[in-house]
Amino acid sequence: MQIKIKLLDDSLPVPEYAHEGDAGCDLRSRIDQVIPPGERALIPTGICIAIPTGYAGFVQPRSGLALKHGISIVNTPGLIDSKYRGEIGVILINTNKSEPFLIKKGDKIAQLIIQKVETVEFNVVDELDETVRGTGGFGSTGV
Repeated sequence: MQIKIKLLDDSLPVPEYAHEGDAGCDLRSRIDQVIPPGERALIPTGICIAIPTGYAGFVQPRSGLALKHGISIVNTPGLIDSKYRGEIGVILINTNKSEPFLIKKGDKIAQLIIQKVETVEFNVVDELDETVRGTGGFGSTGV
């Protein structure tokens, strides 16, 4: 699949996959930013993309940033609809309670996954079919 991309900052590389077969490609920061402990910030990536109808983009945290620095994404996964044409931004949060986190322009901050999505039609009914699980959720199978 090919996706059109508009670069808002020519000094940043086009998103790329770190390894052949990876699901997510790296998104980079367009700015320098300090995120204080417990705070969040919207980090621009310097790219706009044209996702085809029937697909969506999902922005996921980087596991290394999460493990080593406590950096995650507030609304993970972030959703990019197929008709959105603005700059992709990532809402990062610093879960570290004592250390600020410094992002430098060009740092890898998240991963982008493009997936096929279905559009559904909802049919209102009085009852749903019975299943073994039923209404069990939120830890109903144990910890």
